[in-house]
Amino acid sequence: MTDDELIAAALAAKARSYSPYSRFAVGAAVVAGGRIYDGANVENASYGLALCAERVAVAKAAMDGAGAIDAAAVATDASPPASPCGMCRQTIAEFSPDPARVRVILVNPAGERREFTLAELLPHGFAAADLRR
Repeated sequence: MTDDELIAAALAAKARSYSPYSRFAVGAAVVAGGRIYDGANVENASYGLALCAERVAVAKAAMDGAGAIDAAAVATDASPPASPCGMCRQTIAEFSPDPARVRVILVNPAGERREFTLAELLPHGFAAADLRR
């Protein structure tokens, strides 16, 4: 899977966003098990019920039985490209055994691009190991 394919999937998903309230369209794509899973944000008049694009993409991968997430791309119109919210970072981390190896690529339609590891975005994330007593 190339970065260009992952980015194209995130940008295409952004075009399918349902964001009538914020007008902040977000598209995301994750690579898991050699496949790309996409998602777009889906808002709700009751703001707390909104779904983030990243969580939609991860949920699609999980429902398909995909294993670990290898990389993610997030597309917005923001400049510089916007980063995933904390809830989305934690959701990606749930399916990332080694956050230092999971790349997160942030893009916008103007071609701006930023890249981080999940560990850089979520340096002290909560993991299953933290539940052990």
